[in-house]
Amino acid sequence: MAHSHHSDCCGHETVPPQAVVFKADESSWRAHLNLISAFAILLIMLVLLYGFNIQFPNPINLTVYSLAWLLAGWQVAKMAFRKVKHGDVFNEFVLMVVATTGAFLLGEYSEGVAVMVFYSIGEWFQDAAVSRAKRNIKSLMDVRPDHVTVFRDGSSETVPSSTVKLNEIIQVKPGEKVGLDGELLTESASFNSAALTGESQPDTKLKGQQVLAGMINLNTPVDLKVNALFKDSRLSRILEMVQDATSRKSRTQLFISRFAKVYTPVVFFLAFALCTLPYFFVADYNFNTWFYRSLVFLVISCPCALVVSIPLGYFGGIGLASRNGILFKGGNFLDVIAKTDVVVMDKTGTLTQGVFKVLSMEADGLSRDTLLYFAGTLESQSGHPIARAITDYYGKPEKGKVLNAEELPGMGMRGRIDDQLVLIGNYRLFEKYGISYPDHLNQIAETVILVSVNNRYAGNFRIGDELKADAKRAVNDLMKSGLKVVMLSGDKQKVVSSVALKLGIEEAYGDLMPEDKVKNLQQLKEKYGVVAFVGDGINDAPVLAIADAGIAMGGLGTDAAIETADVVIQNDQPSKILTSIRAGKITRSVVWQNIALAMGVKILVLIWGAGGMANLWEAVIADVGVALLAILNAVRIQRVSLG
Repeated sequence: MAHSHHSDCCGHETVPPQAVVFKADESSWRAHLNLISAFAILLIMLVLLYGFNIQFPNPINLTVYSLAWLLAGWQVAKMAFRKVKHGDVFNEFVLMVVATTGAFLLGEYSEGVAVMVFYSIGEWFQDAAVSRAKRNIKSLMDVRPDHVTVFRDGSSETVPSSTVKLNEIIQVKPGEKVGLDGELLTESASFNSAALTGESQPDTKLKGQQVLAGMINLNTPVDLKVNALFKDSRLSRILEMVQDATSRKSRTQLFISRFAKVYTPVVFFLAFALCTLPYFFVADYNFNTWFYRSLVFLVISCPCALVVSIPLGYFGGIGLASRNGILFKGGNFLDVIAKTDVVVMDKTGTLTQGVFKVLSMEADGLSRDTLLYFAGTLESQSGHPIARAITDYYGKPEKGKVLNAEELPGMGMRGRIDDQLVLIGNYRLFEKYGISYPDHLNQIAETVILVSVNNRYAGNFRIGDELKADAKRAVNDLMKSGLKVVMLSGDKQKVVSSVALKLGIEEAYGDLMPEDKVKNLQQLKEKYGVVAFVGDGINDAPVLAIADAGIAMGGLGTDAAIETADVVIQNDQPSKILTSIRAGKITRSVVWQNIALAMGVKILVLIWGAGGMANLWEAVIADVGVALLAILNAVRIQRVSLG
């Protein structure tokens, strides 16, 4: 039997969830067989005694029940000895050994065996439930093929994904999973991205677009140019985050761990006091009677239900969110997001498509081709959605060489091309460098990107963006749920106000630098309480970091935003914001249901046991029964529909 995941409950060592045992190896199956044998012996002896009134001499009873105890409790006794050897006396394994040995000393052999058998059965269910939760999370995310087909030296060969280098060409056949992130070289192809986004709708990609590891090719053989190593792919990073998430404890888990460190020794001393103190106050004191009551007290006090069902609840919440295309980086963030009072959103890439198009361009003092050459070449050094719109509009494969390219978050780009100093960005960029531009551009509602050459205004691009299909519904649903919605954007106030009006957002602030967003968010936290911020750009990373819950759009979002965020929405849908909050609330509700159930029943039966109204049978049934109910309640999270 495996019990390592209980160590933190009894207070002295913390074993990460990855260490949960009960693997299908030889020792595990032997432990299962021993437990089944012990249960069979107990059942046969009880049937013979109560069904056929057959009573055996005490030596035979002692021998048979001792064998059953050893079969059921050998692993527990071994773990108890190991912990005592390391100075950890107050833990559930010692508690079970003391309680059952005491029952044998009193001649209550069947009850002593029953306590150990049912305790071990409860342990088995707990281990199996935790293992299942972890398997569910892993199966949702670990979809990377270990091998890919790569073109080398004029022929194709199958090699381990981890050996493929940048810019090599790989082929993915219909029905195969993409093994590495890459740029699509085939004209077009459709992919199933459910493993990454939770969405089963086919995702059609065009030549030059990014295809991510974990997607499944649906219709035609495709060639990809690898642009991220196996260890650096988006899916690999997500997998690492999932592994980290299962070991990152929530405040509730940490509280229960601290509580167990105090709780376990306290119940030992209370049991001792229950056995000895009545000697001084009860006239007809009988040691055996009060010793038996103290054993009942010990069995009831075992904190299994709390210790397993709580982390299992958070595993279930992480798995539930993952199945809906949402990655929580830890159980603690499920707690935080459940308490959200206000949702603050970026505009571009969060509420709008983030897929910009150049609507028009104007050149001033140089030809349109020259303006496009400078703008397209410099913007090719940036991953910003607006930069991609301009490079797509430029569309020429031959680009000039950029020297000293520098991205200025919230403003634009700066660099030298053909010995000319080129700046491209918004109004704040020009104000920073004292470059003048035509006043009428301030009246334009769309996003305007200005270009200067050698600190002289050289023209502009008018950029258009569209609202995401579910943006308005997402905002409405958040408001109906009683949440305040605020927009913070680096875009100019006129554009921000226009988008806010369409969505029904009352508070919307534009013209914000990254440090302005941070300042605004801090004010919102003071004003409203717990704040979740949703963003996708590199300029959102600082504000994602200081938000109570930072949520990144994972499809179009930059690596900096995804790495900084606490929660990642993998399909970029704003409607998933409320889904993530619901996942947090459901998880928190189930966890607190389990805490109330476990503590309520234990306190009640402890009182009965101390008063002599409960025996060891009732104690073990109460303990194991509550643990199983709590586990089933926690497992239920994984089957909940988030709507």
